[in-house]
Amino acid sequence: MRDLSALPKTHLHLHFTGSMSVRTLEWLAAAQGVDLPDSLVDAHPLSVPYDKRGWYRFQRLYDAARAVVRSEEAIRHVVRQAAFDDAREGSRRLELQVDPSSYAPFVGGLTSALEIILDEAKTASVDSGVQVAVIVAASRLRHPLDARTLARLAARYAGEGAGEVVGFGLSNDERHGDTALWEGAFRIARKAGLAGVPHGGELLGPDHIAQVITELHPTRLGHGIRAAERPALLSHIVERGIALEACPTSNVQLGVFPTTLQVPLRQLYDSGAIIAFSADDPLLFLSRLVDQYEIARSVHGFNDAELANLATASVDASLASSADKQRWRSEIRDWLAEAPG
Repeated sequence: MRDLSALPKTHLHLHFTGSMSVRTLEWLAAAQGVDLPDSLVDAHPLSVPYDKRGWYRFQRLYDAARAVVRSEEAIRHVVRQAAFDDAREGSRRLELQVDPSSYAPFVGGLTSALEIILDEAKTASVDSGVQVAVIVAASRLRHPLDARTLARLAARYAGEGAGEVVGFGLSNDERHGDTALWEGAFRIARKAGLAGVPHGGELLGPDHIAQVITELHPTRLGHGIRAAERPALLSHIVERGIALEACPTSNVQLGVFPTTLQVPLRQLYDSGAIIAFSADDPLLFLSRLVDQYEIARSVHGFNDAELANLATASVDASLASSADKQRWRSEIRDWLAEAPG
């Protein structure tokens, strides 16, 4: 079989804190004098019985991990490691998602936090060979007016290249808040040319996905996996060309599906949906980008041509330039043309 790490691809759904390795987390915690819960650094922090998995356990551990990022050095280290980790997996472009509000108190404010992230993204892109762009994401746990502040900030740094803001997201617990209240923030982002990439369709089902589409007009959906539960909605997503940032391991570790076999990847693929595999939060799921492709291969029976199609879909769904996309599509064709190892 062909090496999935050598398959050119893009990585479109990776959270800043969740991108860390356990080793980096421990190093930063020691440097900042922060004590970590044992469950965050054990063999598998979210490996619990299916009926005991869920969002609140995940969020508690994520918050503990975020608490170690308390300096400019720490922020730069996280961005840089994310780029080099992606490089080892054949990623050509990483669109790293971050809410700078979490780190602003330690580096002089929102603008400083975002500028540090963007500056390191540009440097790490050169050094790693992976284009690192940034998605600024608001949180459903904060007031919608905070999201408008973030959208205006993101708009100031809008672009399509490395070290620029390419999209605006909405993350955290999908069950919190009225989606319509974030429409104003997404309108600000759209006027600046930023793509809308909100979460939807993981913890909640088709009704929530439909609301996110109606209110926020997304270019991509973070997850969107449960569109498979309503064929008419899935057809609508396909017709509109809304890409799905699929994270199979996340779906299982958060208790949405009992096993990766139940994640409806084949149904989504056969429907014609644009699927962009992503790792979401490797720190907590201990599963990276290539692992998602391996799930498609080993669990769902995708052959190499289909995996190449998925990688191409990830390129097409990225917010990179047309020239870069054309080059990466050619590299995927070269990967498929090579004889299996």
